[in-house]
Amino acid sequence: MYQLVVCLQPSLAVQKIMPCKIFRSAAFCAAALLSPFTVAQQTHTLLATPTTVAWGYYWSQAKPVLSINSGDTVTIQTLSTCGQPSRLEARGIAPADIPDYVRAIYDKVPAADRGPGGHILTGPIAIAQAEPGDVLEVRIQKIHIDVPWACNGAGKNGFLAKDFPDGFSKTIPLDLKKMTAAFSPGITIPLHPFFGSMGIAPPEAAGKLNSAPPGTHAGNMDNKELVEGATLFIPVHIKGALFEAGDGHAGQGNGEVDITAIETQLTGTFQFIVHKKKDGESPLLWPRAETPTHYISMGFDEDLTKATEISIRNMITFLSEQMPDHPRLTREDAYALISVACDVDITQLVDGNKGVHTMCPKSLFTVR
Repeated sequence: MYQLVVCLQPSLAVQKIMPCKIFRSAAFCAAALLSPFTVAQQTHTLLATPTTVAWGYYWSQAKPVLSINSGDTVTIQTLSTCGQPSRLEARGIAPADIPDYVRAIYDKVPAADRGPGGHILTGPIAIAQAEPGDVLEVRIQKIHIDVPWACNGAGKNGFLAKDFPDGFSKTIPLDLKKMTAAFSPGITIPLHPFFGSMGIAPPEAAGKLNSAPPGTHAGNMDNKELVEGATLFIPVHIKGALFEAGDGHAGQGNGEVDITAIETQLTGTFQFIVHKKKDGESPLLWPRAETPTHYISMGFDEDLTKATEISIRNMITFLSEQMPDHPRLTREDAYALISVACDVDITQLVDGNKGVHTMCPKSLFTVR
């Protein structure tokens, strides 16, 4: 049975944390979908507080801070990786430009609840219908930059760390009206915000997984293509999925070579849709994504060559076994198409598991 979803107005709590212009209720209703579950769609707000963050991990045993149904939409407030308020102020950021919840989280999250990684992620969110073997579709509907500043810093895990043994950091002012970053005199960077980390719990055997390396759970992908309007698909490993997000970026270059991007604080609006496992269908084993213009496959591994192999093989599998809106190719034609018309890009080189993503233009497919 299918049921038409119901569009609801955003809550007052959401309107307080971001400008009303971020919502397009009419457009959202026009894009309403038919959900395979008989639960009316709801909207939720998840603020970043000391009790709603997962500090440095994705974990199958984490307690959900919010439970929702497939088809629901959640607006999620997150922190940056720029550090605690005292560090931000030392970098020249005005105290008035540092949200109060940042100080509360640094002051009140117990040391025992931090790590093994360093990303402060908001969540986890349990999606009631999600079970192992399913696919969680995450529609990135809106991304809002919450502060007029960002940071970048080279650390010990940067790709050329031996060239910069002392590291460095810099503050980058953001113009939220022009959507640009003043990198330095004479250099202005256009902003394309996205969440560096979006993921779900790994399999139970993985334990409390460090938030730094991406994997089959998605996580710290640092994929600059996952901007507003993109959709992420993640294979579900445990009941509820347990989605988390954070590590906001106002922009980034492929590679993220010094280990950070234009790091800032974001609030995002996401819709979650569970696709149930079906017998006879090729299962999704690695995260993949779509933008309005491209299909994207991904691969992650400590070895860059292996990560590349995984990404290309995942695109071959998608084109030959999983593509939903075009006649599927033979594996031979899929491999050839990637060679002649798709791009294999380095996502990042610095997160433990290196990332590679393959971009296949949707414009190639002229018959639906």
